[in-house]
Amino acid sequence: MGIVLFVSRESTDLTVERLRRYAPSVIEPADFDRFWRATRTAATRDPVLVDVRLEPTDLRLVDVWDVTFAGFDGEPVRAWYTRPAGVSTPLPAVVEYPGYGRGRGLPGERLTWPVAGYAHLLVDNRGQGGLHGRGDTPDPHDAPGGPGPATRGILAPDTYHYRRLITDAVRAVDAARALPGVDPTGVAAVGNSQGGGLALAVAGLVDDLAALLVTAPFLCDVQRGIELTEASPYGEIARYLAVHREAEEAVRHTLSYVDGVTFARRATAPAHFGLGLRDEVCPPSTGFAAYNQYGAATGDGSTAPAREMHTYPFNGHEGGEAVHVRRQLRWLAAVLPSTAASRDGSGLRGRPARR
Repeated sequence: MGIVLFVSRESTDLTVERLRRYAPSVIEPADFDRFWRATRTAATRDPVLVDVRLEPTDLRLVDVWDVTFAGFDGEPVRAWYTRPAGVSTPLPAVVEYPGYGRGRGLPGERLTWPVAGYAHLLVDNRGQGGLHGRGDTPDPHDAPGGPGPATRGILAPDTYHYRRLITDAVRAVDAARALPGVDPTGVAAVGNSQGGGLALAVAGLVDDLAALLVTAPFLCDVQRGIELTEASPYGEIARYLAVHREAEEAVRHTLSYVDGVTFARRATAPAHFGLGLRDEVCPPSTGFAAYNQYGAATGDGSTAPAREMHTYPFNGHEGGEAVHVRRQLRWLAAVLPSTAASRDGSGLRGRPARR
């Protein structure tokens, strides 16, 4: 287990001392594993890569491809595939999931990982782009629930928006492994906020993930989250229940199938966490609930996956920002040391792959 950086002060919901011990028994449906196994099996009936084409940009140090892959129910999901220009050797890959209401944006908006020497797949959020950033993937499903993504189809696990989003996230790992120039044994899942919740779900569903990097994760200890904060996205669920009072039992049942704590318990990849102790969007206790039980269902403690936590006492949902990114880069370089790629100038430039 890595060193946890703490100070003795009150967080927004629990003291630091209590956060270190907080390991709630979240609701875990008896058919949780069967539900996700069936969902994943249905999603793999189609070839994962639909289209990969070179994207013209004005960026000289990276090459970018516009990727379409088959997500939930085979539906097309968009992503940007970016890698250092002129590098022909296979690289470890970072699959990144944006936050709530964001999409993949435009090419070049997120360059940290490719500039650090990794192949980078930035995955679109179906049906969410446009709230805070551009997206290109629709969510063609309609089911009873609220208008926002957090409540869309929330009355049943089968119809819930996050069933589709989590399936897309898992298929994105499959897509990354199938892309040219990616070392399929060195794929890491990365995300902040909603993206952190999706990355945690991937860690619980993909047995051979190489690494996990999570900050301020959404959808962890979600039953507590909807009671603790009015901020969106948890607040959207609470506001939905304030109107649809009779739906609480069904909503809580649905949420139990997407709780990051349950996924975290099943995870096996080494993990790096970061939290702001003044976070009012994803309260720190919910993130610690996942961290403190990470890998708990996979071994006897002596074989639990390595993990470490970094906390930022005076920060909220923004966490440690560039300070934390630097820690992530150094940690991942130690976990995936093969990023020192040779630069022979051949690379993949000008060679769009079509599948």
